[in-house]
Amino acid sequence: MVGRPNVGKSSLVNALVGEKVAIVSDKPQTTRFATRGILSGEGFQIAFTDTPGFHKPRTLLGERLNARVDDAAGDVDVVLMVIDAASGVGRGDGHVAVRHVGPHGGPKICAVNKVDLARHERLVPQLAAAAALAEFDHVVPVSAKTGRGVSELREVLVASLPEGEPLYPPGQATDQPVELRIAEIVREKALAVTRDEVPHSVAVVLDEVDRDDQRGVTRIGCVVYVERDSQKGILVGKGGRTLKEIGSRAREELEPLLGSKVFLDLRVKVQREWQRDPSALTRLGL
Repeated sequence: MVGRPNVGKSSLVNALVGEKVAIVSDKPQTTRFATRGILSGEGFQIAFTDTPGFHKPRTLLGERLNARVDDAAGDVDVVLMVIDAASGVGRGDGHVAVRHVGPHGGPKICAVNKVDLARHERLVPQLAAAAALAEFDHVVPVSAKTGRGVSELREVLVASLPEGEPLYPPGQATDQPVELRIAEIVREKALAVTRDEVPHSVAVVLDEVDRDDQRGVTRIGCVVYVERDSQKGILVGKGGRTLKEIGSRAREELEPLLGSKVFLDLRVKVQREWQRDPSALTRLGL
């Protein structure tokens, strides 16, 4: 899965897999890891690799995220490029097509996403503009939000797969370790309640997980990093209100995932300019 930021790649992966395996938000560059969503069916298995949005980097983090797209796109059987029908085809889509679609030797498919937000009279021109970006084998209009076209896209992908043995056990939906999923869920909730530059400056590291199966309780500690003191104040909120809201939203999703009651301890720390600091990025797993 390749595309520029905020075209809905993660939402589409979740829709194709049939359950949430990747965090989503309305903030560009939400995805920082090459997340795999796995769909197994009668006689097929698809491993979707959701990649960060390819963009013009302004920080070392941006450069590293672009490098992850390069690495992921170079080792797949099928390239699926996602385009935003609502915002229209632009120069960023052209850069993605040239760099990640054109050189691919296998099947090339284009999913024109968010058709539910595109006016009817604009949809056909957008489909034509998308088709002109590369020599696609298929161009499929879809809406990850409403499900329109998702089953058709899934059928096209299955027909494009090479023969081979399944890579993952049936029923496994992702290869992400649960520790990373926990940290990403917390980050997703932080993105949901912040705006402006704060979401880009948030990183979450899982500090501890202590599972008590007898009591059915899991205690989780996470450190939420930002780059400036002012951002810490925003994230904590008056009387800790914002941080409590993040924790409450995260617990709602973590408890079904872990199958236990969750006690979540969130601490906010400042790591100045971590997006530009190579040693800090490495410590944060980025």
